[in-house]
Amino acid sequence: MMSRRHLTSGSTFETQIGYARAVVDGEWVFVSGCTGFEYTSMTLAEGVVAQAEQTMLNVVAALAEAGATVADVVRVHYLLPDRNDFAACWPTLRRYFGDAPPAATMMQCGLLDPAMLIEIEVTALLRRP
Repeated sequence: MMSRRHLTSGSTFETQIGYARAVVDGEWVFVSGCTGFEYTSMTLAEGVVAQAEQTMLNVVAALAEAGATVADVVRVHYLLPDRNDFAACWPTLRRYFGDAPPAATMMQCGLLDPAMLIEIEVTALLRRP
C-alpha cells in the first residue's frame, strides 16, 4: 500500500494557512493552486504574463518533487480575477502543456491578494513502469 506524501515549496502561505503545495496519494499528484510568487523570496512578478510564467515554474517544481512532469497532468484549473487577461497567457500555457494538453477549466474569481493575477491548480497521474 502506498502512503500519502505532503510536499512543500517553502511558501509562507502553506504554514500560515495550513496546506501542502502538493499531495501525492498512490499514482495521483494534486498540486495546490500556485501563483506568480517566487516562493523563496516571496516576491510577486508584475503583469499577468510574467505571473503565468512564474506560476508554471512553481507548478513544474511541485510536479518534479512528486516525480511527475507537465506531461503527466490530466486536469488543470486556471483562476483569474479578470477573464480578459486569460488570452495573454495562452502562449505561455501552450508552451508548457501543448505537447500533452490536459482537460482544462478557466474560472474568473477573486484571489487572496489583489496583486495576484493568475492561479493554476493541476492534477497529475503518475505513469509507473
